[in-house]
Amino acid sequence: MDQNHIRNFCIIAHIDHGKSTLADRMLQATNTISDREMQDQILDSMDIEREKGVTIKASAVRMTYDAQDGQTYEMNLIDTPGHVDFAYEVSRALQSCEGAILVVDATQGIEAQTLANLYLAIEADLELIPVVNKIDLPAAMPDDVAEEIENITGIAAEDVIPVSAKQGANIESVLQAVVANVPPPSADSTAPFRALVFDSHYDSYKGVVAYVRVFEGSLRHRHWIKMMSNDVVAEPIEVGIFSPDMQPVEELTTGEVGYIATGLKTVRECRVGDTITQRENPASEPLPGFQAAKPMVFAGFYPTEGEDYALLKEALERLQLNDAALVYEPETSNALNFGFRCGFLGLFHMEIVQERLEREYGLDLVATAPSVRYEVVMAHTGEVKIIESPADLPDPSIIEEIREPWMHVQIFTPEEYYGVVMDLCIKRRAEFTGQEYPAPGRVVLKFDIPLSEIIIDFYDKLKSGTRGYASMDYEFAGYHASELVKLDVLVAKTPVDALAMIVHEDDAYHRGQKLVTQLRKLIPRQMFEVPIQAAVGKRIVSRANVKALRKDVLAKCYGGDVSRKRKLLEKQKKGKKRMKMIGNVEVPQEAFMAVLRLGDD
Repeated sequence: MDQNHIRNFCIIAHIDHGKSTLADRMLQATNTISDREMQDQILDSMDIEREKGVTIKASAVRMTYDAQDGQTYEMNLIDTPGHVDFAYEVSRALQSCEGAILVVDATQGIEAQTLANLYLAIEADLELIPVVNKIDLPAAMPDDVAEEIENITGIAAEDVIPVSAKQGANIESVLQAVVANVPPPSADSTAPFRALVFDSHYDSYKGVVAYVRVFEGSLRHRHWIKMMSNDVVAEPIEVGIFSPDMQPVEELTTGEVGYIATGLKTVRECRVGDTITQRENPASEPLPGFQAAKPMVFAGFYPTEGEDYALLKEALERLQLNDAALVYEPETSNALNFGFRCGFLGLFHMEIVQERLEREYGLDLVATAPSVRYEVVMAHTGEVKIIESPADLPDPSIIEEIREPWMHVQIFTPEEYYGVVMDLCIKRRAEFTGQEYPAPGRVVLKFDIPLSEIIIDFYDKLKSGTRGYASMDYEFAGYHASELVKLDVLVAKTPVDALAMIVHEDDAYHRGQKLVTQLRKLIPRQMFEVPIQAAVGKRIVSRANVKALRKDVLAKCYGGDVSRKRKLLEKQKKGKKRMKMIGNVEVPQEAFMAVLRLGDD
């Protein structure tokens, strides 16, 4: 197709502002999908995406639109995730477009992710089309929200398009705005082939399927290709477009969005953000902006049944085929035997991975408390070691300093919750860096906070403290040295490595006390007294004893049918199934989760 009739655009928004629903209506308006085939959130293909109502993977679709000027346009839409953990996928998708539809909820106004994605779109030099969605709701304030958009973007309030994606109202205006405002791709179709990979998935028949935007040149079926970041070469099995199902074509040309079924066996060979060129006539340099996604949060996954270890390994391998941001390596623990240390982009990403492992592969998992990656500077050599698990922290006597990751955090909140947000952040060792007032009654508070303080329950506390009105966005700020120590937990004088954590020195006593109190309630009484201790190095900071128990469950069965005894024994057995043996004290799964629930209360 003539380049002037191609429009590449994406939809960006905060979570739940209606991106996927708007995409559904556009597919119907352009007759890409018939009403018979239509279902809600058609581009969200995973069950988990539908259940949680969020987009996790970016997805693309080609639509053909007959405009009012009598011309037919090829419109390539990329639907992006809204959650902060998947910001890397959003940034790649934005590089593939010339325009972006900025969707804002008419009842909520601009929120943190709206702003974060807006800045990404401005950095990528995209043409913005602001849209106010959900105007059919009784609480909608489309005029106020349009003014808010004008204050932030400088686009006149009367140019903001009011729509109701649910009812399909005014969708035609959005399509016309895309044709009128989004510039067509401008590239040299005779130059060597270069395409940007903005997403990928693994297919057992076609290998890695790379979702690409062609920037220069063209690629025909069966032309050998080369990845520019790692020089891997492959012969594509097929090239094609999304409509929205995969549909093979003979050739992908300049400016088009489609897929290349590479036949490669792992997603690592074809990463998001990489540039694909032809083997015979390669481009001289890759497209800008390739960075490997870096995991920020680490946790141990262990199967509750030891024999499921091989199954867990296979499940992680398969999951990594679809999710290149997931990293893992084997690790062992005295408490939980064999498992894997996994790295994630954030806590939501971890939750998604754990749920997919349990649901798609039928595994029963124990997850240790999430921790972050620390840098440890050794005293004599000056060598910097990377520590992903508290169990790996060297002896304090040979450590010069420990550095932890810090994040730039932006919190959007109504003014009346200013004090609540301030109080929450200062308790988490935050440093206040500034504030802005984007609209009357709304404030953006900016902080630098250690990542370890926000990964567990910070978001929940923020939402409950502000009745759900606050929203947050964060980005990596770098590593800073802090006074950190390792807090060990000993049960019956045996260290439980899965419960160890790295905490700030000032916080160690309170954390140790809370954890010991929690564990005392959760660890069942034994036939002997069990001491539970929290220690920093050789110093015990807290201790509690679980009183001894002298009772036999069969004591009351002095006669009668044997099935009564069996019933009691079965009941006892069921309880033990979720238990982990440590020496001769049984520590229940709840104890490992207790670390997650050490709130400020």
